[in-house]
Amino acid sequence: MSEPDCTTPGGITEAEVEALVRGICFKTGPPRTVGVELEWIVHDPHRPRTPTPPDLLDAACAALRALPLRSALTLEPGGQLELSSPPAPTLSDCVSAMRADLAAVRAALRAHGLALAGHGTDPWRPPRRLLDQRRYEALEAALDRGGPAGRSMMCSSASVQVCLDAGYEEPGPLGHRRRWVLAHLLGAVLVAAFANSPVLSGRSTGRRSSRQWLWERIDAGRSGAPPLDAEPRTAWARHVLDAPVMCVRAEEGPWLVPDGLGFREWVRGGLPRPPTRADLDYHLTTLFPPVRPRGHLELRMIDAQPGEDGWIVPLAVTTALFDDPAAAETAYRAVKGLAERAGERPAPHNPLWRDASRLGLTDPELREAATVCFAAAQDALERIGADDAVRRAVADFTDRYVARGRCPADDALEAFEALPGEHRALPHPQSQALPQPSPSYERNVRS
Repeated sequence: MSEPDCTTPGGITEAEVEALVRGICFKTGPPRTVGVELEWIVHDPHRPRTPTPPDLLDAACAALRALPLRSALTLEPGGQLELSSPPAPTLSDCVSAMRADLAAVRAALRAHGLALAGHGTDPWRPPRRLLDQRRYEALEAALDRGGPAGRSMMCSSASVQVCLDAGYEEPGPLGHRRRWVLAHLLGAVLVAAFANSPVLSGRSTGRRSSRQWLWERIDAGRSGAPPLDAEPRTAWARHVLDAPVMCVRAEEGPWLVPDGLGFREWVRGGLPRPPTRADLDYHLTTLFPPVRPRGHLELRMIDAQPGEDGWIVPLAVTTALFDDPAAAETAYRAVKGLAERAGERPAPHNPLWRDASRLGLTDPELREAATVCFAAAQDALERIGADDAVRRAVADFTDRYVARGRCPADDALEAFEALPGEHRALPHPQSQALPQPSPSYERNVRS
């Protein structure tokens, strides 16, 4: 029997929600464009443990907003900087445009004594929300119910997010169903290969990707993927309806932050007011699964990378493995066996993703899959028009890390452990409270 369709005055129905989500989140067709979103930790390069004064960050951001950038520039809650490229017709075009924007941003920041650092988590400073906006107040309040992981994710993490077209409607290596499954299995390999956050707030966490560890400890309704055994549009629409409402916005006064209210319940009950199409659109922006369908696929699981151009390697490898048919087929065969290890729990709350964040490429199965996938990507890069510099960067990364069962986190951890004890001292007592799983988190994961 179908579920009742409850219409509330001035609101939207469940049927309308499902139709809207199915229509806007997977727009199929030939893969034609690629984009990248880069988050960076902003700090004083001479005093990286010192919090950036808000007035200095404001002045720097004012200068950045005056730049003629092609990428969209935003400031994250803890002062991280994000650059989001426009869709580009080729990988090379995407790399060229982002490089130019980054050069301009770095020059403007230097004038204010600041720099960009490629860490998956801030190694030294405790989480501190700098943006006084109602969205982030509500998000912070919602996440705080599950423990401290949410604040660290908001204010102390940074990533490389690769954006690719959803793929063909028809089945095949570039079909949208295959790409959806590939993203969630290959995603664990990308977590392991590009892990770059072993230190958080002055302490080693025992994970190579502390950033991914934070996501594991956030409510599965907020940070989890839908089940992979259902048709992607159907699975995502159900997930959106069942996911918790972060807040009920109001034009004046504080936003309500309901506890345990799913969007489906809100539609049916209509309280504290009926939800609208605008509320649905906003709700979609408050869900943070490792792969977010936004018409295209937004792969969100990769840590920010070290060096000025470190971000190019995950962008190139991921694009090659998705958009070259031969590489996509090779990658799928290399990772499909990982589905059994993942089990029934969706990413990132399953054993496969947890091992990826903890072990990196010291895990033999993940190392084997990464070896096959990186070789396939290297072969595909010339076919998709990548220039010599990009191909060389991927080859160098493969030799330095993948072939040795290492990831950037191993270098970072060795450097951290080589510091004298007094230089590893915590910058603030608050950072003693590293995120731990909460009872509500454990209940949600088990269910």
